[in-house]
Amino acid sequence: MQSNECIDLIELRGITKRFGSVVANENVTMSVRKGEILSVLGENGSGKTSLMNMLAGIYFPDAGHIYVEGREVVIRSPKDAFDLGIGMIHQHFKLVDVLTAAENIILGLSGKFTLDMKAVKADIQKLLDKYGFELNLDSKIYEMSVSQKQTVEIVKMLYRGAHILILDEPTAVLTPQETEKLFQVLRNMRAQGHSIIIITHKLNEVLSLSDRVAVLRKGQYVGTVNTCDATEMSLTEMMVGEKVVLDIERPDPVNPRLKLDMKDVTVVNKEGREVLSHASFQAYTGEILGIAGIAGSGQKELLESIAGLQKLQSGNIEYTNRKGHIKELTKMSARRIREIGIRLAFVPEDRLGMGLVASMGMTDNMMLRSYRAGRGFFSRRKEPHDLAERIKRDLGVVTPNVESPVGRMSGGNVQKVLVGREIASSPQVLMVAYPVRGLDINSSYTIYGLLNEQKKQGSCVICVGEDLDVLLALSDRILVMADGKITGVVDARTATKEEIGLMMTGDFQKKEENA
Repeated sequence: MQSNECIDLIELRGITKRFGSVVANENVTMSVRKGEILSVLGENGSGKTSLMNMLAGIYFPDAGHIYVEGREVVIRSPKDAFDLGIGMIHQHFKLVDVLTAAENIILGLSGKFTLDMKAVKADIQKLLDKYGFELNLDSKIYEMSVSQKQTVEIVKMLYRGAHILILDEPTAVLTPQETEKLFQVLRNMRAQGHSIIIITHKLNEVLSLSDRVAVLRKGQYVGTVNTCDATEMSLTEMMVGEKVVLDIERPDPVNPRLKLDMKDVTVVNKEGREVLSHASFQAYTGEILGIAGIAGSGQKELLESIAGLQKLQSGNIEYTNRKGHIKELTKMSARRIREIGIRLAFVPEDRLGMGLVASMGMTDNMMLRSYRAGRGFFSRRKEPHDLAERIKRDLGVVTPNVESPVGRMSGGNVQKVLVGREIASSPQVLMVAYPVRGLDINSSYTIYGLLNEQKKQGSCVICVGEDLDVLLALSDRILVMADGKITGVVDARTATKEEIGLMMTGDFQKKEENA
């Protein structure tokens, strides 16, 4: 719904911000209206978060002016922003785990040495009721879900008097149900006259929630459009600067055969907690098996167990080769799996920690695979060099040359290097964790195409994703995880986001057990 108020509450004029030789924002001029939800949209690295960090007092602009309610202001710190009624909720929450929700909300506020917590909680509860929040003020932060922690952060800002809220990727780790609850609260806040700015990359959410959309491209302001006049295609063209075909291919599996069989696998971490609990599933050749779950639900441990990087507490993992012979992977290391000829490729969540060597260039990182496979490290560099050049060209890796250290690249470019290298190894099993995280739309669809090519060639592809719309469009089946347990496997062609969302919280399984 387009706001009836067309008063510019915030105006940015000619904002420029540099980090060394990198220009994050260049001469950006845009506005935020009173009583509206404004989405700030752009590819990774387009300058969205940097721009909003200047409004929140985290960065200070190198040039330009900021106006609030028609008056020029100087925002040098988060305190300056608070004084102007501006609050920002970041992707990584700033809460004290051992304190309650109410204690976190009032933490750091000036006032009496002793507080009447009963009166404080009554005031906070009025805020909760006013906007439709659901929150137990006596719960400790460590007991809360991600969405509950996010609620604490938002209420903390409102309690401090913020009437302009900036949310950075607020739905990145929420289920569809939690997302809709958040959106309803934000609509309630808009109805009360608050202005809300959302930094996001999810086009469907932009179209369903916002009044206007401001688009950035490579640090520059492209324009602002009314959401009612926009489509996914038009917004994508604004972001990218050219037409992009937003279509994920999903060919039917051809002659699928059992490739991996995980049976009752449990993994315990160093603290003695079960991070993977009695997990059982099967994966087949010629299919893409998507894995959905809230962050930290056991996806990492599941993939690392197959890759030989986790010690199993119990259970076993079986691999069936092309001749139908079964090999037990349970106690094999990653090195041993390679030595017996199993071509297993793994793109981990931790790109530089596990996947690549930051101080080495693309060519040397290509050579790592040959070295680990048992060939001499001082082998010919021509093949890995040519592969590095091909990945740089095909995936649009931004780097001075293929010998420049990958640690100097942006996160998105590091991701392209790692995904490209692993896919180039023609694996029999390809496991990828968040393969398009940090990538622009063009590169993301290139990766989707590469995953489908592996599927067509008969590989078993397992893909952990955070965007349910993409998983539903790309996968053949989706395995859902919650709290280290597999809560179900669904047909991606018939499943709904709502069904998967319930399974991601464990509610679906509980309802079935109680039926």
